[in-house]
Amino acid sequence: MNSQTRLQALSVFLKAQRAKLSPEAAGLPTGMRRRTPGLRREEVAQLAGVSTTWYTWLEQGRDIKVSSSVLDCVAAALQLTADERKYVFSLALDTGQSTLSYPTRQAAPLMTPSLEKIITELRYCPAIISDRTCRIVGWNVAAAYVFLDFELIPWEERNMISLLFSRREFKRLAVNWEHFANGYLAMFRSYYGQYVEDEWYEQFLEEMKQRHPAFEQMWEQSRVSYAPDVHLEFRHARAGKMVFELTSLQVYGEHDLRCSIYTPDARTEEKLQKLMNDQGNMSADETF
Repeated sequence: MNSQTRLQALSVFLKAQRAKLSPEAAGLPTGMRRRTPGLRREEVAQLAGVSTTWYTWLEQGRDIKVSSSVLDCVAAALQLTADERKYVFSLALDTGQSTLSYPTRQAAPLMTPSLEKIITELRYCPAIISDRTCRIVGWNVAAAYVFLDFELIPWEERNMISLLFSRREFKRLAVNWEHFANGYLAMFRSYYGQYVEDEWYEQFLEEMKQRHPAFEQMWEQSRVSYAPDVHLEFRHARAGKMVFELTSLQVYGEHDLRCSIYTPDARTEEKLQKLMNDQGNMSADETF
């Protein structure tokens, strides 16, 4: 991501966060009518203790001098979470990681035997291993039964963000599909800010915007979370209602992998066990 693109990403994010914050939540009077939702730039500047001109330039994506202490004040004014603050710092101060050691167009990162064993042992907890581009590099049998058999999808198309918007299985499965998708977008945005030097992200985002009209607005309004805990309700074609808690774990190593585990409630685990036992001789994609 070059400097101009990085600062433009910062601009879009700051505008979106300012629009989400109401005057009441910021402790400001609400007497006058407002044309647009959220705070004005001058109000954010006032809360952060900076000049309106400086904050305007920051939000416009200008290449200006920025310090950590001032960014802390802006983050506090916008009531950013710890993950959102980290995201803003990575864009404003260009603290993202170098991508030289991990080119995104390489072959799939190898799953280690120990990682394979871990997700295999999670027999009735669907588990998916993905890299920092949200490309799926591993999964267990339960994941194939609940979602789809990723083995049938070509490697170059095996990206979780892309699949969420393109495959009917995912849109049909989630009771609240937008909530499901937003959880992954929050994770993806954390990578986007972390690897600011990698042009792959801008190319991918542009492709998603062109292919899926709903993507752009959801992306601009997405949160930042390195490991969101998401409560999910699915409507599986054969098992019916299924309830999971999504937990994301970082797999430390050179490939920056993530393990997403869908922990079922007691009733869902019973349904999943029955589904897998009854359909053991069928291909997982036939469960839809």
